[in-house]
Amino acid sequence: MVVLSAENLSKAYGTRVLFEGVTFGLTREDRVGLIGVNGAGKSTLLRILLGEEKPDDGRVAVARGAVVEYVAQEPDLDGTKTALEVMLKDGPEAFQVVEKYEAACRRLSEDPADEERIAEVGRLTDEMNRVDGWNLESEALMTLSRLGIHDREQPVGSMSGGEQKRVALARALVRPSDLLILDEPTNHLDIEAVSWLEGFLSRRAAGLMLITHDRYFLDRVTNGILELADRQVYRHKGTYSDFLVARQEREDRERVMEHRRAQLAKKELEWLRRGPKARTTKNKARVQRAEALQEPSSRGPEQELELNTVESRLGKKVIELHEVTASRGGDVLVRDFTYFVERRDRLGIVGPNGVGKSTLLDLVAGRLKAESGQVEVGETVVVGYYDQRAMDLDEETRVHDYITEVAHRIPTPDGWLSATQMLDRFLFDREKQWTVIGKLSGGERRRLYLLRVLMARPNVLLLDEPTNDLDVDTLTVLEDYLDSFDGAVVAVSHDRYFLDRTMEHLLLFRGGGEIEEIPGNYSYLEERLARERKEAEAARAREEAEVSVAASDPEKGSSPRPRKLTYSEQKELDGMEERIADLEGDVEDLERRLAECGADYEETMRLDEKRRAAQGELDGLLERWMELSEIAESSQMG
Repeated sequence: MVVLSAENLSKAYGTRVLFEGVTFGLTREDRVGLIGVNGAGKSTLLRILLGEEKPDDGRVAVARGAVVEYVAQEPDLDGTKTALEVMLKDGPEAFQVVEKYEAACRRLSEDPADEERIAEVGRLTDEMNRVDGWNLESEALMTLSRLGIHDREQPVGSMSGGEQKRVALARALVRPSDLLILDEPTNHLDIEAVSWLEGFLSRRAAGLMLITHDRYFLDRVTNGILELADRQVYRHKGTYSDFLVARQEREDRERVMEHRRAQLAKKELEWLRRGPKARTTKNKARVQRAEALQEPSSRGPEQELELNTVESRLGKKVIELHEVTASRGGDVLVRDFTYFVERRDRLGIVGPNGVGKSTLLDLVAGRLKAESGQVEVGETVVVGYYDQRAMDLDEETRVHDYITEVAHRIPTPDGWLSATQMLDRFLFDREKQWTVIGKLSGGERRRLYLLRVLMARPNVLLLDEPTNDLDVDTLTVLEDYLDSFDGAVVAVSHDRYFLDRTMEHLLLFRGGGEIEEIPGNYSYLEERLARERKEAEAARAREEAEVSVAASDPEKGSSPRPRKLTYSEQKELDGMEERIADLEGDVEDLERRLAECGADYEETMRLDEKRRAAQGELDGLLERWMELSEIAESSQMG
C-alpha cells in the first residue's frame, strides 16, 4: 500500500527553481534516503510532503488512516516538560493513559491522604493494565537511555539542542507509524547510539525516509535512494553504494549526450552560416532545431564544488601537549595527557558524548587553559578551527561580506583567487553571494563557515563534527581536500565513514580523563573492540567453568593459591555498593507508599508487587556481593 504519494510537485523562490514535475510514492516496505547538495531543496521537499509548506504546483496525498511521524533537525518541544512527558504527550491512547497516570501519581505524592487522588490513581492503574502501559513506559525510558538521555526528570528546556533532538527522535521511534521521516537523525549521536539506531530501524516494520550525511548509515538501513538533482528526483534501487554506481553511469551517459549535442550544434551552425539560399521555407524546422541546439543543455552534469587552496608554511614544531589535565563542571575530562601533533598528522578523536573530546580541541586551539601541564604551539602554526559551537552566524550579514572579513583573496595552485571566485567554487552563485546569511539553508551555512576557515590559510585544521549537516557530495570533496592538505588535521567525529576515509590513528576517550591512542582507522578500532569483548567473554566462561569444577571436585579444583577476582568481577564488585544503596532506598520508599495507600486494593497489590521485586533483586545482589567480597578478602590474605 502506498502511504504517501507526490504528484508533479514544483517549487521556486523567485527566479530560483528548486524542483519541478517531481513524482514518487512511498510504501511501508520502502526505506529510502533523500540526498542532494546543500540548498538543492531537500528540506523544502520534506516540508511540502508534511503539509507545512505548499508547492507551486502538484499535490501530496497520504493514505486514509496512515500515520506519519517526523523528526526535524531542530524540533520544537515543550521546554516545561520532562523527556518522558514529551514522549507521551499527544500520543495514541496508550501514551495518553501513561501520561495521565504519571501526572496522577505526582499529584498523589503531594497529598497522599487525598481520597479523590487515591481513587484517580486506582482508576488509572486499571487503564494502565488494559493498554499495557507498564511496558510502554519501560520501552520509552529504554529508548531515551539508548540515545544518551538518562535523567527522566530534567526539563527539556534546560537541555542542549543536541539532547532535545535525541528526545524528539526517541519519541518518534516508540510511536507506531506507517512512515517515519527523519532529517539528519545521526547528528548529536555518538557511535554507539548510531549503531543501536541502525539495528532498530533495520528491524522496524514500517516505511522510512531520511536525510543523512552518514554513508555507512545509508548503506546499512536503506533499500533505495531518492536523489534531488537537476531540479528532478531520480529514484535508485538498492543501497547507497549501488546508487553511486548508478549515478556514475547516468552522468557518463549525460556527458556522451552533451558531447553529441555539441557536435551536432557545430554542424548546424556551419549550415546556418551558408547564407539565405541554403535556408528555404522547406528547411524552416531545421532552422528552429539549429537555433535550439545553440542553447546550453539544462541536463548536463551539475556544477561541482572545489576545495583547492595553499596553506601557510608550517615549521617542524607544531603543537605539543605535556601531561595536560583539564576539567569542566567539576569533571576531569583530560588527565595527565601527553601528545605531540606532527606536521602531517591525521588524528581522529572518538568516544561517547560528554567525555571531553571538544575539550581537547579547545586545549589544542588555546581556547581553554590547562589546569596542569603545558600546551606548546610552534611559531609558524596557523590554526583553522571548524567549531560546531560557533555556527551562530549573523543572519543580517551578506554572504560576500562574511568571507571578506577574513580575506579578499587567497592563493591557490591555479593562482590568486578573489573572495567572489572562491564563493563561486563553493557553489554560491552571484545572486546568493549578495544575499543575507539568514536566507541560507543549514547545510549552506556549514559550507560557508568551512570556506571562511579555509580563507585564513591554516596549516593546522581542527574539525569538530565537520560532517554534521553537510551533504555527501561536499563531504567527498572535503575528504579529497584533506588528502592533499599539507598540514595537520585533528578531527572529532561520529561519522564512521569519514574516520575510515581520512584518519590514520585515533584517540579513544574512555571517560574519567582516560585517553588511549589507537593506530589505524575506525574499522580497525571496531574490530579490536569486538575482539576484546569476545576474549573477555571467553575468559569469563573459562573462569566460571573452573569454579564449577572446583565446586564439584574440590581435590581436582584445589590450588595452592586462593583465586583472585577477574577484571570483570572486580568491576562488578566496584559498582555494587551504590546499587545496593539505591535498592534499599527503593524498598524503603515502596514500604512507605504501601503504608499510605489506605484501602485501595489495586494500588496496594501493585505497590506490593514492586516492593517484592525490588526486595528480591536486593537479596540476590547482597548474596553476590558477599560471594565476591569473600574472594577479594581471601586473595588479599593469601
